[in-house]
Amino acid sequence: MHTLTLKVPSSLETALERMAEVAHLSKSEVARRAIAAYVGQATASAEFVSALDQAGDLVGCFEGGPKDLSHNPKHMSGFGKV
Repeated sequence: MHTLTLKVPSSLETALERMAEVAHLSKSEVARRAIAAYVGQATASAEFVSALDQAGDLVGCFEGGPKDLSHNPKHMSGFGKV
């Protein structure tokens, strides 16, 4: 394992000590888990997946109906009304 030295405000150190005591872990382990969770969350949100990628297998699977609703306004009558 590598060593990482950090400077933290006293309030954060106090919170870290409390968490470590409650969880029966070392401060280093609590800090490692917190950093791993933060990095994992940042990595997960950085991996953008488009709507087309998520529903790509559904694109073009519907047959029938008008080809383009914009050409005939009657297809949109009542749209958005409650």
